[in-house]
Amino acid sequence: MDLNLKGKKALVFGSSQGIGKAVAKSLIGEGVDVCINGRTKDKVEKTAKEIGAKTYVVADLSEPGRGISATEKAITELGGLDIIIINTGGPQKNDFLDVTIEQWNTDFQSLWLSAVESLHIALPLMKEQNFGRILFVTSVAAKEPLQGLTTSNGLRAGLQGLAKSISNEYAANGITINLLLPGYTNTERIQNLNLSEEKIKSMVPAGRLAEPSELGDMATFLASPKAGYITGQSIALDGGVLHSH
Repeated sequence: MDLNLKGKKALVFGSSQGIGKAVAKSLIGEGVDVCINGRTKDKVEKTAKEIGAKTYVVADLSEPGRGISATEKAITELGGLDIIIINTGGPQKNDFLDVTIEQWNTDFQSLWLSAVESLHIALPLMKEQNFGRILFVTSVAAKEPLQGLTTSNGLRAGLQGLAKSISNEYAANGITINLLLPGYTNTERIQNLNLSEEKIKSMVPAGRLAEPSELGDMATFLASPKAGYITGQSIALDGGVLHSH
């Protein structure tokens, strides 16, 4: 199926590895000009060459204002912007009383305000061209809190309300805004946990981890013109982990 994405321009945050990298790779496979992002120049540069990204921008989204500057640079480098994939790494494990106010502020900037910053730049452009695709890559924690992930649980759940609000506001402008909720996925972070096959089967009804490419391909479809009537939705790719949707 031709997704009619050739020549579209995309910024994929948090894409030097893991799910973000898989999303960028899938978009590139459909002919999209992609700007990838990460915190470390050497790593981002290496990934850009490996997957054939058009360009890259180095930015740590936990620093105030970097969502703005990264988006502005991507627009300049790409000559426009049609698609934004908002994807940031998960915060540290924490129980509520162990979380400092400083960590709340850092995680709020990284997970929430960086997205707001980016959309302040991108949405006027997308509205003017009457086309835009915005996708938040969050977590099943947005629906059902995971133990020991206090800041992630709270902030990711809040992103659902934000995305739904914005999607209603811009639905008539050819702009869709959706959320992808990954479950247990075969990324570097999960690999470091060294989960046994038995443990995985006990956690996931499907009996296996998701492959990053599966999330990448779903993201690419949602970024395409063919998904123009899907907006304001939270779509779980979790192998059946969530008890309710």
